[in-house]
Amino acid sequence: MEIATNHIGAKPSHISRALGHTSVRCHTPQEMGDLGVSGAMTKNVVLYPGLGVGHLTPMVELAKLFVRHGVAVTVALVEPPVKAPNFSATVARAAANNPTITFHVLPPPPPPEPSSDGTPKHHLLQLFDYLGAMNAPLRDFLRSLRAVDALVIDMFCVDALDVAAELSLPVYYFYASGAGDLAVMLNIPSVRAGMDTSFTELGDAVLSFPGAPPIKASDLPAEMSKDSEASKAILRMFQRMPESDGILVNTLESLETRAVRALRDGLCVPNRATPPVYCIGPLVSGGGEKAHGCLRWLDAQPDRSVVFLSFGSLGTFPKTQLEEIAVGLERSGQRFLWVVRSPRSDDQSLNELLQEPDLEALLPDGFLERTKDRGLVLRSWAPQVDVLRHRATGAFVTHCGWNSTLEGVTAGQPLLCWPLYAEQRMNKVFIVEEMKLGVEMRGYDKEMVMAEEVETKVRWVMESEDGRALRERVLAVKDRAAEALKEGGSSYAAFVEFLEDLES
Repeated sequence: MEIATNHIGAKPSHISRALGHTSVRCHTPQEMGDLGVSGAMTKNVVLYPGLGVGHLTPMVELAKLFVRHGVAVTVALVEPPVKAPNFSATVARAAANNPTITFHVLPPPPPPEPSSDGTPKHHLLQLFDYLGAMNAPLRDFLRSLRAVDALVIDMFCVDALDVAAELSLPVYYFYASGAGDLAVMLNIPSVRAGMDTSFTELGDAVLSFPGAPPIKASDLPAEMSKDSEASKAILRMFQRMPESDGILVNTLESLETRAVRALRDGLCVPNRATPPVYCIGPLVSGGGEKAHGCLRWLDAQPDRSVVFLSFGSLGTFPKTQLEEIAVGLERSGQRFLWVVRSPRSDDQSLNELLQEPDLEALLPDGFLERTKDRGLVLRSWAPQVDVLRHRATGAFVTHCGWNSTLEGVTAGQPLLCWPLYAEQRMNKVFIVEEMKLGVEMRGYDKEMVMAEEVETKVRWVMESEDGRALRERVLAVKDRAAEALKEGGSSYAAFVEFLEDLES
């Protein structure tokens, strides 16, 4: 994927691609001063976010944090094996908006050999294979730089530990999910080793993990639950994480006190030292979309009157579920802003998946016309951070991805939790049981949330005393999060501690 810098408003030195040689360079202290960054740059770090916009976005926020503390940053990007327009658009936007950060797209590895039996590998195994094959271009790139003081990697970039060891580089993880998830996942390999069955066979049996509330086996990530090659690859990923020099976690310590204490007390990694854990969040995008039509629509709505429904970049529903949501929203009588994506099928191509949905065909007859005075349905995308921070938004129906969770909490929005995949069911447990910042949309685990549940929960959060109490709890956390990021706050202090450890 060639990224043309003349189309994105970024100087060529800020985003580049290795073609036989590298043209990436870190900014000099004089240049950083010209760009408005105070202090001389004493360190140079490379951030390696792996694949996926959901992993790149928080890593860019981490890069901005490094720059604010006077550290030069290069983000080494992995080109997706399947061309994805949203990746190039995200990189272009990030480079244009962050001229103090260098972005570099690594050359892709050779295409993989087809499997001997012709059957495709599990998508997670393909991901690990691809990132493992990126070790050679990553190693070449790091060697080409004049000075690198540390490598910061995404959790899926486990094989990059070998590159860091070969180059004698300190290596840190940036864990873009919460401390609760981290506590459970670091403990999973030892728990699994002591079992003679799979998590799948345990069903809804309740499990106990240090630093976590009781979690049903069925709430673990689906790939973890099976006895498969994919689950073995994930176990290996978390088994190797303690090899790092430390773990930066995108969370607020006071939000996940029990999990952080368990991590720091070494309870989550039996018979082995746990690396230092630094809670440096919440790192959330600043938003900044001003021209989108949905924001003008929100301008015309009363304060805290609109329920926002959005389920992430991969969150899709079949037509039957979309119809249940529509009926529930209509019956609730509440204002709503709803992002709808095209339903996904197993045999869809990427281009088909990215096509805008036909709302008239997917939603009940007449729904859009009947609700036009109090609802707005968007095709595929919304400026989520700006919507959540708008004065008219009053609640957030979310898939519980950690980025979205932090965006909702830092905007002071109560969460209606509808997890879909990956670690989202675990996040739901932490949000509802531990943090007390949301409630569950019943039926998600049966693969159908009925219209009655949508109507009931939407009314509850917008009209009831309990709903108002939930909002007050979230607003208190919003204030604590803002304080934590300021100089003297817990997250600010944790990042300074990390930089001091890196210096030594």
